[in-house]
Amino acid sequence: MTDRLYYHDSFLYNFDAEIRSAVENPRPAVILDRSAFYPTSGGQIHDTGWLISGDERLRVTEVADTDHGHIVHYLEAPLKNVQPGTRIHGEIDPARRRDHMQQHSAQHVLSAAFIRLFNMPTVSFHMADDYCSIDLDTPALTKEQIESAERLANEIVLENRSVDIRFVTRAEAEKLGLRKLPPTERDQLRLIDIHDFDLTACGGTHVSSTGQIGAILLRKSEKARHGYRVEFVAGMRAISTARLDFSTLTETAALFSAHIYDVPQQARKSLEEIKSLRKEREQSQDELADAQVSMLLKETPESEGGKVIVRTLSGRDLNFLKLLAQKITRQSQSVALLASDSPQPALVFAQSPGQPHDMGKLLKETLAKLGGRGGGSKDLAQGGAPSSEGLKEAVAAAAQSLIA
Repeated sequence: MTDRLYYHDSFLYNFDAEIRSAVENPRPAVILDRSAFYPTSGGQIHDTGWLISGDERLRVTEVADTDHGHIVHYLEAPLKNVQPGTRIHGEIDPARRRDHMQQHSAQHVLSAAFIRLFNMPTVSFHMADDYCSIDLDTPALTKEQIESAERLANEIVLENRSVDIRFVTRAEAEKLGLRKLPPTERDQLRLIDIHDFDLTACGGTHVSSTGQIGAILLRKSEKARHGYRVEFVAGMRAISTARLDFSTLTETAALFSAHIYDVPQQARKSLEEIKSLRKEREQSQDELADAQVSMLLKETPESEGGKVIVRTLSGRDLNFLKLLAQKITRQSQSVALLASDSPQPALVFAQSPGQPHDMGKLLKETLAKLGGRGGGSKDLAQGGAPSSEGLKEAVAAAAQSLIA
């Protein structure tokens, strides 16, 4: 098994080791006798860094556990002239490691806060590159509870409590009142002890005092499979996220010529205005369609079986064509073959119930000539064309096929 140096010192960024094995396929990788690289596990994502052998310096792109307790270091390229027993130097990416320590330690503090305040246990933890989340075993979670847990967690951060690593037997751990006891039957457990606040078994990397977390910012909550999921960021992530939030709010406020705290009110006002304008537009469209239907029915002569109305319009979208076609076919026994050449070429073919034609088939035949796509039922079909070239002629030909 690989000797896991991070178990004892999360701030160890450089180490020397011996290569136990190396492979090139399917991905170049090495296994060392000892390593400070953290492999993805327990919700925490892996470290990255470099392995150095002589003049070679290769990037470690991923680190993973094996079923036999070894740590596999995947490399950007194979190491040259290496064999079991070769000495090698490892360097951890310190910025990534510090970030992971802040996020994981913040999770312990936050999970303990939810337990202490509301008896909501954490059932899972997930760390991504830009956010973290915990799943809480609870049927409900309020905004006030989230804010209270965030406040308590940050008080613990400000108190700069010590974070210690302890190794105990499972029998000893069962007597210590751990927040969460792992299900695995290991002879020895590694405990993370946040002084007088949280004690839990964990194999991850952590800060040495809560003040090093910096700050904990809860972002959002949502219903999850086993309760509620709470997203959060800590440390430098919290700072960069807060900066992005502020920049976004500032830009949005500038659009409204308002203060950032007035943005919600201004947004609600704008949405109400948009809804009102949309309602007015729909009413106007309906009135325009009624007027146009009246005109089209009046100027189109009756033929055997009903009227055949053929029109190519400009500046009308697909929704208006559909509205117009439905009104025409409801008010008289008729066939409506309508098209618009702008803003986007569109076609709607419709007929009154009981008419003998197949609008879906006729539309597909017409669109095939135009290189467009669409479809529908026997009485109503719609579609679009890539350009308006030949549109009017194609619709006229469709009308002629009905008469023939």
